[in-house]
Amino acid sequence: MTTTPETTAAGFDTLGLAQPLLKALADVGYETPSPIQAACIPVLLAGHDLLGEAQTGTGKTAAFALPLLQKIDLKRAVPQALILTPTRELAIQVAEALQKYAHHMPGFHVLPIYGGQSMVVQLRALSRGTHVIVGTPGRVMDHLERKSLALNNLQTLVLDEADEMLRMGFIDDVKWILEHTPAERQTALFSATMPDVIRRVAHEHLRQPKEIKIRSATSTVVTTSQSYCQTHTGQKLEALTRILEVEDDFDAAIVFVRTKTATVELADKLEARGYSVAALNGDLTQGLREQVIERLKAGTIDIVVATDVAARGLDVARISHVINYDVPYDTEAYVHRIGRTGRAGRTGRAILFLAPREMYMLKLIERATKQKITALTMPTPGEVANRRVAQFTQQVVDIIKGEKLDFFFDVVRRMEGEQDIAAREIAAALAWLATRERPLQMPGANNDHAPRDAAPAANAVAPAPTFERKPDFKARSKPDEGAAAEPRRERPVKEGRGDTPVAQRTFAPGQLARYRIEIGRNQGVLPKEIVGAIANEAGIAGKDIGQINLFDDYSSVELPAGLPADLMDILRRIRVRQFALKTRVMEPGEFVDTRPPRKAPPPRDSRKPDWKKPAGARPEWKAKRER
Repeated sequence: MTTTPETTAAGFDTLGLAQPLLKALADVGYETPSPIQAACIPVLLAGHDLLGEAQTGTGKTAAFALPLLQKIDLKRAVPQALILTPTRELAIQVAEALQKYAHHMPGFHVLPIYGGQSMVVQLRALSRGTHVIVGTPGRVMDHLERKSLALNNLQTLVLDEADEMLRMGFIDDVKWILEHTPAERQTALFSATMPDVIRRVAHEHLRQPKEIKIRSATSTVVTTSQSYCQTHTGQKLEALTRILEVEDDFDAAIVFVRTKTATVELADKLEARGYSVAALNGDLTQGLREQVIERLKAGTIDIVVATDVAARGLDVARISHVINYDVPYDTEAYVHRIGRTGRAGRTGRAILFLAPREMYMLKLIERATKQKITALTMPTPGEVANRRVAQFTQQVVDIIKGEKLDFFFDVVRRMEGEQDIAAREIAAALAWLATRERPLQMPGANNDHAPRDAAPAANAVAPAPTFERKPDFKARSKPDEGAAAEPRRERPVKEGRGDTPVAQRTFAPGQLARYRIEIGRNQGVLPKEIVGAIANEAGIAGKDIGQINLFDDYSSVELPAGLPADLMDILRRIRVRQFALKTRVMEPGEFVDTRPPRKAPPPRDSRKPDWKKPAGARPEWKAKRER
């Protein structure tokens, strides 16, 4: 096994790469290879199988993509290389990287195939011909079983993020695919860690592989500053927003939570506080996921709230901060999370929120990353105010330096003369107008932290939320008879519930149409839950809901034909068992009821015995009691 230190080669031109590839690397600004690239590229160019171990974000994609591209015969539009990735996001990212590196290879085609994308689109692309396939195990298996993907010309197979494929339960699928590839292929396996199962797969399917391991286990986190903030669950949102306000060099952030539901809930709460934010989870269609990532790259959103699986493979240069809002389940997940920032030599910032009962994870994470994680105190209201005032002051200074303000000088002079108002008062009023969406002063705050160069009341903000301790039960006593009764506290309305039920809609008698909803037996749904959700959320009465058919991954429901667009939008967004229905009209011929026809019910007399008892007969329980 070759263990490679954290050093880099003199340049890519020393590794034996062809001129078109070197030109593409120069175009994107790559000057020197990373350690994993410098170690792997010559081995793969020499035709050896390879077992590479390096953390996320060290440049593994280029390490296998560049040698792979050099061996492609552009005249033969058949799959010559297959790259397996654990998630669709990573498949898209790898395909984009290959396209970028092959910029000066005219006629090159790479095809990402993954679940969630139309099979028809993929079949059409495969029929046109492609040189490299990048796919997730499940969809690759689908095409192999359909015979729409032929691997008899395969020269290179790459398993990327093998440990993640193991964690997600794909390892048996990977073995099945390996058994359906030519024995003489070249195979490269890359993994952030090397569990025994992965090593057994490597020894079984790789031919005398060269093993390369990056010596430093913290290669992805040395450029990432790590901190933790100990806080209670009820204070996390407040802590997050304050930290985002005072952080230096903040550009964009990815906030990790554990569940799909939490992504939507937290994104809504941050949006309500004025942040440009979007949720990223497995319930989104592939088109919507790609849309979120593109918006993050373009700068139209600054924060993405995501789950571990949804963010896998996400590589956006803007991400300056990774926030672990919910503690990851294990240290491996933590390393993968913070790998979303500080990539390819960039600096980054990682912040971990820990409840007191979760502090045991801190030592485990420090041991895994071989780095000390420093304590971070939740910023005080005064610190937040100071930052807001400083930012506002800088905006004013920049405007004075860069804009022509003659017209506005005249406006202020006229106000001074006509209204008999001092310029200082006018400036204060304009400052209030400019900051009322994001006030420098909040009700009920003191001015202990007022900056020296700011007006005393200009920077007050609300104090940190406090949690009252309930009085000791023993200390409770009845109030004096003459004392006023404590006002009764109103119970807060639960989130998601309106004050009044949805108004019921009326429909003219007519034909029912069949609609498809994306939830079925595999999600454990019951017909009564579907009826209840549609009736309560969309206002469609039960009498207007027809037959419901449950299938494994979807269901069909009969509803009035020609529903208006606003009602269809509601039906698409309704959630049952945390799954969005995504309701749509079924196409003609799409529904096929494969169940056997229902038998006619037997006559009533044969269905139900006559329970009428002769007069005077005593019930059995009464007879026993009398005995």
